[in-house]
Amino acid sequence: MVSLRRTPKDSAPGSRAGSVRVAGGRGPAGKGGAAKVGTGSKGGKARTKPPRGARLKQVKQAFSLTRQSDPKMVPLVLGALLVPFVLLLAIGLLVGHAVFLGLLGLLVGLVAATAVFGRRVQGTAFSQVEGQLGAAAAVLQNMRGDWRVTPAVGYNREQDLVHRVLGRPGIVLVAEGSPGRTRGLVLAEKKRLARFVGDTPVYDVLVGDDEGQVPLRGLEKHFVKLPRNIKPRQVNLVDQRLKALGTARPPVPKGPMPKGGRVPRGKVR
Repeated sequence: MVSLRRTPKDSAPGSRAGSVRVAGGRGPAGKGGAAKVGTGSKGGKARTKPPRGARLKQVKQAFSLTRQSDPKMVPLVLGALLVPFVLLLAIGLLVGHAVFLGLLGLLVGLVAATAVFGRRVQGTAFSQVEGQLGAAAAVLQNMRGDWRVTPAVGYNREQDLVHRVLGRPGIVLVAEGSPGRTRGLVLAEKKRLARFVGDTPVYDVLVGDDEGQVPLRGLEKHFVKLPRNIKPRQVNLVDQRLKALGTARPPVPKGPMPKGGRVPRGKVR
């Protein structure tokens, strides 16, 4: 999805940089394209300073993409900006403090408009990526905080995927696909991890809208609610062990995934 956040500071040493892109934008949304699953985790390699004006270009891109698929976005943003301004200005005129309350209304309106704009951009991004291969990985790699994401550590011919996330709660295995098929993938990954992570807690999450599952839109909120079981130093140690473990190459082609695309069976072993 098009990210409006500032570029995060480098994570702890030893972690690798990774990204997920979609045709037309950065993150889990790009018009007409599916998520591109990268390998590795967030942080690590030194980031180059973004060129001047890069953030403004991101905002323009987000506005353009969202306006095309969400015609209500512009009226709602304008309403969020003008309503507080007009209301507080009117009160200011009545009480004799028009300038002060007018400025206050403008500030409140800017904050409200920014919040509405961000929510509409996020909603559009999720609506475009839902149901596509690697959607959960795209959301995971755009979460706030120090999360070491490794996409597609488990997969099968039916395009069910299991992604591994390392953070303060421990290890979280995120599955997307059929509950019956992903259960075996999750159990296999837990068994593989048992020899390397010791007593580090291992959680599993199934992405979906049924009971007991976590919807794609609520995935980041679910991670935030998990308890902080290990310290940052332990996260780095576990990360080093997981890198030694290695991962299989996911059956996801490079570049944007065509909508409804299938994984070539000959590529999966």
